[in-house]
Amino acid sequence: LLSNFLLFHQAMKSLGSPESHHDREVEIRVIARVIPYLWPKGQNWVKWRVTIALASLIMAKLVAVATPMIMGAAVDVLSGDGGTNRLFMLGAIGLTVAYGVSRVLESIFQQLRDVVFAKVGQRALRQVGLETFQHIHNMSLRYHLARQTGGLSRVMERGVKGVSFLLRFLLFSIGPLVLQLVLISIALATFFNIRYLGVISLAIVAYVGFTAVVTEWRVKIRKVMNDQDKDANQKAIDSLLNFETVKYFGAETRESARYDDAMEGYEAAAIKTSYSLGFINIGQSLIINASLIAVMIMSAQDVAEGRASVGAFVAVNAYIMQVMMPLNFLGFVYREIRQALVDMSEMFSLLEQKPEVEDKHLASNLIVSGGCIEFKDVHFSYESNRSILRGISLTVKPGETWAIVGPSGSGKSTLGRLLFRFYDVDDGTLLIDGQDIRDITQMSLHEAIGVVPQDTVLFNDTILYNIAYGRMGASQTQIEKAAKAAQIHDFVKGLPLGYETIVGERGLKLSGGEKQRVGIARTLLKDPPILLLDEATSALDSETELEIQDSLIQMGEGRTVLTIAHRLSTVVHADCIVFLENGRIVEQGGHNELLKKGGRYAHLWNLQLAESTTAINRN
Repeated sequence: LLSNFLLFHQAMKSLGSPESHHDREVEIRVIARVIPYLWPKGQNWVKWRVTIALASLIMAKLVAVATPMIMGAAVDVLSGDGGTNRLFMLGAIGLTVAYGVSRVLESIFQQLRDVVFAKVGQRALRQVGLETFQHIHNMSLRYHLARQTGGLSRVMERGVKGVSFLLRFLLFSIGPLVLQLVLISIALATFFNIRYLGVISLAIVAYVGFTAVVTEWRVKIRKVMNDQDKDANQKAIDSLLNFETVKYFGAETRESARYDDAMEGYEAAAIKTSYSLGFINIGQSLIINASLIAVMIMSAQDVAEGRASVGAFVAVNAYIMQVMMPLNFLGFVYREIRQALVDMSEMFSLLEQKPEVEDKHLASNLIVSGGCIEFKDVHFSYESNRSILRGISLTVKPGETWAIVGPSGSGKSTLGRLLFRFYDVDDGTLLIDGQDIRDITQMSLHEAIGVVPQDTVLFNDTILYNIAYGRMGASQTQIEKAAKAAQIHDFVKGLPLGYETIVGERGLKLSGGEKQRVGIARTLLKDPPILLLDEATSALDSETELEIQDSLIQMGEGRTVLTIAHRLSTVVHADCIVFLENGRIVEQGGHNELLKKGGRYAHLWNLQLAESTTAINRN
């Protein structure tokens, strides 16, 4: 079946405008990716369903080819000299019943095909959707920082639909149509006039050539339309996610204009697609009907000259319709397959992208015995020409709290991203309890580290769901205990719906402090041995910051804590403070020790203290 499709596909491409060798390879690769969903290893139930569906399809085609012969015989009997005797009537009725039964059988076999194959198709749809979803989650942080959510959702949506379409029509259209054409050709050449077959063959060649040429043109328009659609969807989602910013700057008209510009491009491409569709439909209709008229004229002449019966004329007409109607459908199928291949190529290109950070083969799970964190001469850069960390070495002993401070761009947050292994170090080693994190599974590493980020983003679900996200299967009692520790329980109980309150998209129905407390609660529920606080209070006001700071200090008890902070007042309790500047450790020690040194830390401390004093005096 695959070879039939590829031969047919390449034949049409050779008659149309040429495409690059790369595009052909991409399309063949896409088809090769889809085929295993029809015949997966170790899943015999799928194979049985595909086999039964194909058998039903073949039976339907055999019955369909036999039907015109029965109808022709019935017409001959009814138009003959048999009179009205009982035997004649029985023969005519029998043939009529046989014709009706054949039509019913054809319908039954077609429906059986669809019913049997439905589970196979839906399974494939679910699998490819899940595979794409999992792959996107497995991609590294660098990919997600660059991706566009709206465009990505469009790629997934069109790609999954393309798989469903391609599976069905690979199995039920191309191969079966070839079988039907072969059977009809044999019937025409054997029982009728071979001239009919010649006309039909010429019509098929003309139809295929015309369809290929115009479809290749339409595919280029389709690519433009997809790009415009993706751009418009991305602009819409981006604008809606930044609803408040749009309002702050009174930019509704500006956003509408951006969206309309993108939709204008889509509209132009869509109109071209409609025009080209009308053109290809008209051309195909002319070819089909011209050949139909030609064959019927030839058949009528044969009847008039006594070379064929009236029944043969009716049968030939039925066969021509059986050829031309599927052929017209094939034009639609081919167009849709080409468009599906365009849609799916984007999705499979995404699936072929390798994550930047991957587990080693047979990587072991992290075993946390105390939670000791070691950076040994770590070097890292996001881009080859711009170093971020330059030889960082530090050791955080189990149960200690270390703070990383310094000016913006010094590499503070980068340390946290390397610890969580969003990126791999360029040089040096990062160890947890003596285990290089590159040698352990990412899953076990992530389970051992709890993160409270600067901006806690929540799911558009209940407060209960967002706190429970910290540990699958947590009980209500455990969730409420975590909420109490994060000092959010009383607030939640005071809400009309309590823990069933919906927080809104990204948690926007809650204040910054409330969101942070929910984030702390779910991290407490996770109960990790290592805690990473990445500027966890920098976006809050001073009063809220002080309240949450107490929660964070309690949260760190008995754990190894790495705090990344901008405000030095939040880290005075740390066992050790590391001051980073330009990717290097400038100084480190306790708060009082660093103040006595009078170095960079003391200078920044005095600067922030002066800013706070000025702000208080102004108030």
